[in-house]
Amino acid sequence: MSIAVGDKIPATTLKIMGEKGPTDISTDAIFAGKKVVLFAVPGAFTPGCTVTHLPGYVVLADQIKAKGVDTIVCLSVNDAFVMDAWGKSQNAEELLMVGDGNGSFTQAVGLELDASGYGMGTRSKRYAMIVDNGVVTHLAVEPAGGIVESAADAILARL
Repeated sequence: MSIAVGDKIPATTLKIMGEKGPTDISTDAIFAGKKVVLFAVPGAFTPGCTVTHLPGYVVLADQIKAKGVDTIVCLSVNDAFVMDAWGKSQNAEELLMVGDGNGSFTQAVGLELDASGYGMGTRSKRYAMIVDNGVVTHLAVEPAGGIVESAADAILARL
């Protein structure tokens, strides 16, 4: 069963790129006392994620933050090295690029995607959520192949 509106974000540890390499970051550090937009993608550098999903958040980051959002998080079941390189290649300086390399967060929120048919193993479904002080206030999970409800403009309209 997946996370739902009204649920608290589960306590897990994720990875971001620090000055000396991959660094742990807890979900508490990301979400506690903050308004956060988190969007998840099946894979960094993949076509839909790179051409459509991430760029929307890069372009609309200022408008999203102007609505009271403290942090915009891009999450994928990739390692911190890949997420950092992808963020740099997409000019995503305003976003927190987070690696869920082992899929622990993705599994904890129940939003796994079996991409083994594509040689990618278990990944994250494409979704976006608005989280206020660690509690989900909006969740948009895309059907296979879609980038509509979790797109930056759709989330901006919800804020």
